[in-house]
Amino acid sequence: MSRKQRVSYFYDNEVGNYYYAPGHPMKPHRIRMTHSLLLNYGMYKNMEVFRPQPATDFDIQQFHSDDYVNFLKMITPQNMVEHLRALQRFNVGEDCPVFEGIYEYCQISAGGSIGGAVRLNNNATDIAINWAGGLHHAKKCEASGFCYVNDIVLAILELLKKHQRVLYVDIDIHHGDGVEEAFFTTDRVMCVSFHKYGEYFPGTGDVKDIGAGKGKSYSVNFPLKDGIDDASFERIFAAVMEQVMITFDPGAIVLQCGADSLTGDRLGSFNLSIKGHGECVRFLKKFGKPMLVLGGGGYTIRNVARCWAYETSVCLGQEIPNELPNNDYYEYYGPDYNLHITPSNMENQNKTDYLHKITQEIFTNLRSLPRFAPGVAPGGSAPPPDIRSLEQNEDAIDKDTRLPQEDKDRMISHMKDIHAADDEDGGTDSAPPRVTKDYATTSASAQPSDTETKAPEAEGGIDQPESAGNADAPQSAALSQEEKPADNGPAETDQGAQKQDSTNPQESTNDSQAVPAENVATDSMQSE
Repeated sequence: MSRKQRVSYFYDNEVGNYYYAPGHPMKPHRIRMTHSLLLNYGMYKNMEVFRPQPATDFDIQQFHSDDYVNFLKMITPQNMVEHLRALQRFNVGEDCPVFEGIYEYCQISAGGSIGGAVRLNNNATDIAINWAGGLHHAKKCEASGFCYVNDIVLAILELLKKHQRVLYVDIDIHHGDGVEEAFFTTDRVMCVSFHKYGEYFPGTGDVKDIGAGKGKSYSVNFPLKDGIDDASFERIFAAVMEQVMITFDPGAIVLQCGADSLTGDRLGSFNLSIKGHGECVRFLKKFGKPMLVLGGGGYTIRNVARCWAYETSVCLGQEIPNELPNNDYYEYYGPDYNLHITPSNMENQNKTDYLHKITQEIFTNLRSLPRFAPGVAPGGSAPPPDIRSLEQNEDAIDKDTRLPQEDKDRMISHMKDIHAADDEDGGTDSAPPRVTKDYATTSASAQPSDTETKAPEAEGGIDQPESAGNADAPQSAALSQEEKPADNGPAETDQGAQKQDSTNPQESTNDSQAVPAENVATDSMQSE
């Protein structure tokens, strides 16, 4: 029997206090409602509960531009009339309004996702959950679709420090355009999105959008029509994801669980039940990969809370009853006060022939990928023979002869490895890495990993070599941010930090405060 998977859960009790605008469909209060269900179902007893450290400016600027981050820090409802040009430039207005504490809200959302990625990288957990995350529309230099900071991209960049390949899966009814755009030209991140397509926000995600350059065929889009039901969705999801896992073989998975794909959503038009939606979580969990589970859309908030509570139970492998327990928001769930909801009788416009056609087109694209996933050499983990021969014969190269591009890429990769080793031995001219203390354990020092790899900088516009067989060349479209070694002194915070092992310049940790299980209920309700 396989061991039970460890689950870490990130929640900040301030997140429900933020309010977009009167009548705005995005309501962070739904996260507090979800948390109340988790408490009263007793699920918190079976997982580690963390209050995330808010993401720092440095963290957020790993993807977002400095001027955009400075704008989010500066803008308030009181001064916004003085910055009309900047509001237009950064697409902040009606859909993405200015509200009190906008930047702090973004820091909480991103901090939970980065913190979950750090725990996964440190092998401190198997599944990390942040229902405040999953804001997949935010772009490098602008807000979009109720999203200001793309916590998903930031978390994937963190995972790429250890894992050669990361799989992103999105089951929100809206296409995950911000994440796909960030990694459109890299083969280290595969983005898979199941979404409504055709005169629907954001208008992207055609099946023919498959990536570009080195990332060609690493974007997988399944465009859907109104009314898809559990049976159809589970069938296509299982078929596509099984093939993706075989072809791409990711080191870690990020799953965005937008609940606007549920039946009866205020902005959605799918017909999924909570069980049908949760089957996606169950299906990916069975592969046993490190997995980060995030929130996303969802605008009928009583159903969002139901859905994410149920999917937390799926992550835990814990059966919970359909009858809802007494909780702080019990009256929201009337008249039946049950966990599960019944799909409507709306027509499923996704006919079998259409779904089969899209599935086969996706399979065709996946078959065009290299025989071995990026970074995987035939026969195991040893470096490809041409890398070794290049290392041995570098001095014999005729300097007056133009080398093929793939050979130059391999030389660049080899030299980066040498410089990285030099940095580990004595480099100090760097900013310290993000450091996290695990307050749930008595020993929190991070252990260096032999399999860590350099995280590229997500930006979506860096030239990539076309050579598909070069596993060690610079991999990322938008991912070339240099990882720097830590200062020699121990990192501390005002919560009373423990010493961290800073011998590995790639190791990054997120300062997330563990909440003892017996104090969770009282702590989480203080703000109410």
